[in-house]
Amino acid sequence: MAKKSTIEVEKVNLHIVNWLKSYAENAKVNGFVVGVSGGVDSAVTSTLCAQTGLSTLCVEMPIHQAPSHVSRAREHIEQLKKRFPNVTTIVADLTPVFETFKNQVPHDANIDKVNLSLANTRARLRMTTLYYFAGIHGLLVAGTGNKVEDFGVGFYTKYGDGGVDLSPIADLMKSDVYALGLYLKIPESILNAAPTDGLFGDDRSDEDQLGASYDELEWAMIEDESGKKSSDFSGREKIVFDIYKKLNTINQHKMIEIPVCIIL
Repeated sequence: MAKKSTIEVEKVNLHIVNWLKSYAENAKVNGFVVGVSGGVDSAVTSTLCAQTGLSTLCVEMPIHQAPSHVSRAREHIEQLKKRFPNVTTIVADLTPVFETFKNQVPHDANIDKVNLSLANTRARLRMTTLYYFAGIHGLLVAGTGNKVEDFGVGFYTKYGDGGVDLSPIADLMKSDVYALGLYLKIPESILNAAPTDGLFGDDRSDEDQLGASYDELEWAMIEDESGKKSSDFSGREKIVFDIYKKLNTINQHKMIEIPVCIIL
Protein backbone atom coordinates (compact mmCIF):
# COMPACT_ATOMS: atom_id res chain seq x y z
CA MET A 1 0.00 0.00 0.00
CA ALA A 2 3.01 2.30 -0.29
CA LYS A 3 1.89 5.66 -1.68
CA LYS A 4 3.85 7.86 -4.04
CA SER A 5 2.85 11.49 -4.25
CA THR A 6 1.77 12.77 -7.66
CA ILE A 7 1.64 16.48 -6.82
CA GLU A 8 3.71 19.02 -8.75
CA VAL A 9 5.76 20.16 -5.77
CA GLU A 10 7.00 23.43 -7.26
CA LYS A 11 3.50 24.46 -8.30
CA VAL A 12 1.94 23.41 -4.98
CA ASN A 13 4.67 25.17 -3.03
CA LEU A 14 4.08 28.45 -4.86
CA HIS A 15 0.29 28.13 -4.52
CA ILE A 16 0.42 27.63 -0.74
CA VAL A 17 2.94 30.43 -0.19
CA ASN A 18 0.84 32.88 -2.23
CA TRP A 19 -2.30 31.76 -0.35
CA LEU A 20 -0.61 32.31 3.00
CA LYS A 21 0.70 35.72 2.01
CA SER A 22 -2.64 36.87 0.60
CA TYR A 23 -4.55 35.67 3.67
CA ALA A 24 -2.19 37.42 6.08
CA GLU A 25 -2.24 40.66 4.12
CA ASN A 26 -6.05 40.65 3.97
CA ALA A 27 -6.20 39.93 7.70
CA LYS A 28 -3.74 42.80 8.28
CA VAL A 29 -1.41 40.73 10.46
CA ASN A 30 2.38 40.61 10.57
CA GLY A 31 2.86 36.95 9.76
CA PHE A 32 2.64 33.54 11.37
CA VAL A 33 3.48 31.56 14.48
CA VAL A 34 4.16 27.82 14.16
CA GLY A 35 4.74 25.20 16.82
CA VAL A 36 7.79 23.24 15.69
CA SER A 37 7.94 19.69 17.03
CA GLY A 38 10.70 17.98 15.06
CA GLY A 39 8.18 16.32 12.74
CA VAL A 40 7.77 16.70 8.99
CA ASP A 41 4.39 18.47 9.12
CA SER A 42 5.57 21.35 11.28
CA ALA A 43 8.86 21.56 9.37
CA VAL A 44 7.06 21.89 6.04
CA THR A 45 4.49 24.32 7.43
CA SER A 46 7.10 26.62 8.97
CA THR A 47 9.12 26.59 5.75
CA LEU A 48 6.06 27.52 3.72
CA CYS A 49 5.32 30.39 6.12
CA ALA A 50 8.93 31.56 5.97
CA GLN A 51 8.79 31.77 2.19
CA THR A 52 6.11 34.47 2.38
CA GLY A 53 8.72 36.94 3.61
CA LEU A 54 6.42 37.80 6.51
CA SER A 55 7.40 37.42 10.14
CA THR A 56 7.54 33.73 11.03
CA LEU A 57 7.94 32.80 14.68
CA CYS A 58 8.90 29.18 15.35
CA VAL A 59 8.03 28.11 18.88
CA GLU A 60 9.46 25.12 20.69
CA MET A 61 7.18 23.95 23.52
CA PRO A 62 8.79 20.95 25.23
CA ILE A 63 6.85 19.00 27.83
CA HIS A 64 9.07 16.14 29.00
CA GLN A 65 10.13 15.94 25.36
CA ALA A 66 12.36 13.15 24.04
CA PRO A 67 15.87 14.46 23.24
CA SER A 68 15.58 13.26 19.64
CA HIS A 69 12.46 15.39 19.11
CA VAL A 70 14.19 18.45 20.54
CA SER A 71 17.33 17.98 18.46
CA ARG A 72 15.37 17.54 15.22
CA ALA A 73 13.29 20.64 15.92
CA ARG A 74 16.37 22.72 16.63
CA GLU A 75 18.22 21.42 13.59
CA HIS A 76 15.30 22.49 11.41
CA ILE A 77 14.90 25.90 13.07
CA GLU A 78 18.60 26.72 12.78
CA GLN A 79 18.55 25.74 9.12
CA LEU A 80 15.43 27.85 8.55
CA LYS A 81 16.94 30.92 10.24
CA LYS A 82 19.99 30.70 7.98
CA ARG A 83 17.80 30.54 4.89
CA PHE A 84 15.20 33.16 5.84
CA PRO A 85 15.98 36.41 7.74
CA ASN A 86 12.29 36.81 8.65
CA VAL A 87 12.37 33.70 10.87
CA THR A 88 12.74 34.05 14.63
CA THR A 89 12.45 31.48 17.37
CA ILE A 90 11.60 31.17 21.02
CA VAL A 91 11.50 28.31 23.52
CA ALA A 92 8.62 28.06 25.99
CA ASP A 93 9.34 25.18 28.36
CA LEU A 94 5.87 24.05 29.41
CA THR A 95 7.00 21.14 31.59
CA PRO A 96 6.55 23.09 34.88
CA VAL A 97 3.11 24.31 33.75
CA PHE A 98 2.09 20.77 32.86
CA GLU A 99 3.31 19.41 36.20
CA THR A 100 1.42 22.12 38.09
CA PHE A 101 -1.74 21.20 36.22
CA LYS A 102 -1.25 17.50 37.00
CA ASN A 103 -0.93 18.29 40.69
CA GLN A 104 -4.27 20.09 40.68
CA VAL A 105 -6.43 17.37 39.10
CA PRO A 106 -7.46 13.93 40.41
CA HIS A 107 -5.75 10.78 39.12
CA ASP A 108 -8.15 8.21 40.55
CA ALA A 109 -10.00 7.56 37.29
CA ASN A 110 -9.22 4.81 34.76
CA ILE A 111 -5.47 5.06 34.13
CA ASP A 112 -5.79 4.85 30.34
CA LYS A 113 -8.33 7.68 30.35
CA VAL A 114 -6.14 9.74 32.67
CA ASN A 115 -3.11 9.27 30.40
CA LEU A 116 -5.10 10.18 27.29
CA SER A 117 -6.58 13.26 28.97
CA LEU A 118 -3.12 14.37 30.07
CA ALA A 119 -1.79 13.82 26.54
CA ASN A 120 -4.55 16.05 25.19
CA THR A 121 -3.77 18.57 27.92
CA ARG A 122 -0.23 18.88 26.53
CA ALA A 123 -1.64 19.78 23.12
CA ARG A 124 -4.04 22.32 24.63
CA LEU A 125 -1.29 23.99 26.67
CA ARG A 126 0.68 24.36 23.44
CA MET A 127 -2.31 25.86 21.63
CA THR A 128 -2.73 28.40 24.44
CA THR A 129 0.95 29.28 24.22
CA LEU A 130 0.85 29.77 20.45
CA TYR A 131 -2.13 32.10 20.77
CA TYR A 132 -0.30 34.07 23.46
CA PHE A 133 2.58 34.73 21.09
CA ALA A 134 0.18 35.36 18.21
CA GLY A 135 -1.61 37.97 20.29
CA ILE A 136 1.44 39.94 21.39
CA HIS A 137 3.12 39.90 17.96
CA GLY A 138 0.09 40.28 15.67
CA LEU A 139 0.46 36.83 14.08
CA LEU A 140 -1.79 34.04 12.85
CA VAL A 141 -1.46 30.51 14.26
CA ALA A 142 -0.61 28.24 11.34
CA GLY A 143 -1.87 24.67 11.70
CA THR A 144 0.33 21.71 10.86
CA GLY A 145 -2.27 18.99 10.25
CA ASN A 146 -2.35 17.07 6.97
CA LYS A 147 -5.41 15.72 5.14
CA VAL A 148 -5.27 12.19 6.56
CA GLU A 149 -5.05 13.50 10.13
CA ASP A 150 -7.54 16.36 9.82
CA PHE A 151 -10.23 14.85 7.59
CA GLY A 152 -9.53 11.12 7.53
CA VAL A 153 -8.92 9.72 11.00
CA GLY A 154 -9.19 12.86 13.14
CA PHE A 155 -5.76 12.27 14.68
CA TYR A 156 -5.40 15.53 16.55
CA THR A 157 -6.55 17.10 19.79
CA LYS A 158 -9.76 19.11 19.72
CA TYR A 159 -8.86 22.67 20.76
CA GLY A 160 -5.23 21.55 20.92
CA ASP A 161 -3.29 21.20 17.67
CA GLY A 162 -6.72 21.45 16.05
CA GLY A 163 -7.07 25.02 17.36
CA VAL A 164 -5.55 27.17 14.60
CA ASP A 165 -6.28 30.21 12.44
CA LEU A 166 -5.50 28.63 9.08
CA SER A 167 -4.34 25.27 7.72
CA PRO A 168 -1.79 25.45 4.89
CA ILE A 169 -1.22 21.70 4.39
CA ALA A 170 -4.61 20.26 5.34
CA ASP A 171 -5.40 19.42 1.70
CA LEU A 172 -2.17 17.43 1.31
CA MET A 173 -1.90 13.71 1.96
CA LYS A 174 1.02 12.61 4.13
CA SER A 175 2.87 11.37 1.06
CA ASP A 176 2.44 14.85 -0.46
CA VAL A 177 3.88 16.44 2.68
CA TYR A 178 6.95 14.23 2.42
CA ALA A 179 7.35 15.08 -1.27
CA LEU A 180 7.09 18.79 -0.46
CA GLY A 181 9.50 18.35 2.44
CA LEU A 182 12.07 16.77 0.14
CA TYR A 183 11.64 19.65 -2.32
CA LEU A 184 12.00 22.19 0.49
CA LYS A 185 15.20 20.50 1.74
CA ILE A 186 13.83 19.65 5.17
CA PRO A 187 16.55 17.97 7.26
CA GLU A 188 16.94 14.26 6.52
CA SER A 189 16.71 13.51 10.24
CA ILE A 190 13.10 14.71 10.09
CA LEU A 191 12.22 13.07 6.78
CA ASN A 192 13.54 9.72 8.02
CA ALA A 193 12.02 9.83 11.52
CA ALA A 194 8.92 7.80 12.39
CA PRO A 195 5.95 10.20 12.74
CA THR A 196 4.94 10.75 16.37
CA ASP A 197 2.75 13.23 18.22
CA GLY A 198 5.10 13.18 21.23
CA LEU A 199 2.19 13.62 23.65
CA PHE A 200 2.84 10.66 25.92
CA GLY A 201 6.44 11.24 26.93
CA ASP A 202 7.64 7.97 25.38
CA ASP A 203 8.77 6.71 21.98
CA ARG A 204 5.40 5.48 20.66
CA SER A 205 4.85 6.37 17.01
CA ASP A 206 1.66 7.50 15.28
CA GLU A 207 1.47 4.04 13.69
CA ASP A 208 1.62 2.44 17.14
CA GLN A 209 -1.38 4.50 18.21
CA LEU A 210 -3.39 4.25 15.01
CA GLY A 211 -2.71 0.61 14.18
CA ALA A 212 -1.79 1.44 10.60
CA SER A 213 0.80 3.49 8.74
CA TYR A 214 0.00 6.76 6.98
CA ASP A 215 0.51 5.05 3.62
CA GLU A 216 -2.12 2.50 4.59
CA LEU A 217 -4.54 5.10 5.95
CA GLU A 218 -4.08 7.24 2.87
CA TRP A 219 -4.97 4.23 0.75
CA ALA A 220 -8.03 3.54 2.89
CA MET A 221 -9.17 7.17 2.70
CA ILE A 222 -9.02 7.09 -1.10
CA GLU A 223 -10.87 3.75 -1.24
CA ASP A 224 -13.54 5.04 1.15
CA GLU A 225 -14.03 8.21 -0.89
CA SER A 226 -14.49 6.05 -4.00
CA GLY A 227 -17.38 4.23 -2.32
CA LYS A 228 -15.67 0.98 -1.35
CA LYS A 229 -16.94 -1.12 1.59
CA SER A 230 -15.19 -3.35 4.10
CA SER A 231 -16.59 -6.41 2.30
CA ASP A 232 -14.61 -5.44 -0.81
CA PHE A 233 -11.34 -6.33 0.93
CA SER A 234 -9.63 -9.18 2.72
CA GLY A 235 -6.48 -9.73 4.76
CA ARG A 236 -4.44 -6.68 5.74
CA GLU A 237 -6.43 -4.42 3.42
CA LYS A 238 -9.67 -5.24 5.27
CA ILE A 239 -7.99 -4.68 8.64
CA VAL A 240 -6.67 -1.27 7.57
CA PHE A 241 -9.94 -0.23 5.95
CA ASP A 242 -11.85 -1.15 9.12
CA ILE A 243 -9.35 0.81 11.26
CA TYR A 244 -9.83 3.84 9.02
CA LYS A 245 -13.64 3.62 9.11
CA LYS A 246 -13.69 3.19 12.89
CA LEU A 247 -11.45 6.21 13.50
CA ASN A 248 -13.27 8.30 10.91
CA THR A 249 -16.58 7.54 12.62
CA ILE A 250 -15.62 8.07 16.26
CA ASN A 251 -13.74 11.29 15.47
CA GLN A 252 -16.46 12.97 13.43
CA HIS A 253 -17.10 15.31 16.38
CA LYS A 254 -13.73 16.91 15.58
CA MET A 255 -14.39 17.32 11.86
CA ILE A 256 -17.90 18.77 11.84
CA GLU A 257 -19.12 22.15 13.04
CA ILE A 258 -20.02 22.45 16.71
CA PRO A 259 -23.72 21.47 17.08
CA VAL A 260 -25.86 24.47 17.94
CA CYS A 261 -29.33 24.17 19.45
CA ILE A 262 -31.45 26.40 17.20
CA ILE A 263 -34.43 28.03 18.90
CA LEU A 264 -37.37 27.96 16.50
